[in-house]
Amino acid sequence: MAVLDEIKESLMEGDAEGVKAGVQQALAEGIAAVKIINESLIAGMQVVGVLFKANEIYVPEVLIAARAMHAGLDIVKPLLAESDVQDKGTILLGTVKGDLHDIGKNLVGMMLEGAGYKVVDLGVDISPDKFVKAVEEYKPQLVALSALLTTTMVAMKTTVEMLEPYRGQIKIFIGGAPVTQEFADEIGADAFGADAGNAVEKANELIAKLTLHN
Repeated sequence: MAVLDEIKESLMEGDAEGVKAGVQQALAEGIAAVKIINESLIAGMQVVGVLFKANEIYVPEVLIAARAMHAGLDIVKPLLAESDVQDKGTILLGTVKGDLHDIGKNLVGMMLEGAGYKVVDLGVDISPDKFVKAVEEYKPQLVALSALLTTTMVAMKTTVEMLEPYRGQIKIFIGGAPVTQEFADEIGADAFGADAGNAVEKANELIAKLTLHN
């Protein structure tokens, strides 16, 4: 088995040490860092995403695979020239004001990173004005809002309203256990992600739309 396939297999098994050893071997064989990222780390996480969506694996396995991916990324990232990386875009991610839940948000962040996005994770309990400041600072293409409590969904609405002046340059998508497509439509979000795998699909769709408009 070629070394890139070995890295991919190790990642899917959640074997961080195997991923690290494989990445080091690939580099020793002269394989470019960007090729390792695209053809083993991102490719492996894409398969993990498909399996997760099909309910063939569950959150713990995804988190373990994502940790293995990060173990590989930590080795190759310092070797990358910025121009080598095909950055799909920057996504601002956070759980809204009043909500301290982060497992779903973290999972979405890992899946988005695994899909080739730069993710700026603001954390939990993020007020609408903090989202606005972060949009000004990081200039993302997408903003992802998470809520796990019905009571904090109102903060989502407020955040979307406060981001209105930036809607020409960003798309907003939302997710979390109580969130629905109807609610996304009601508050004017651009998309709703039903789960972490679906969030990646929605991000890809929104980025494509933004690219068409710009």
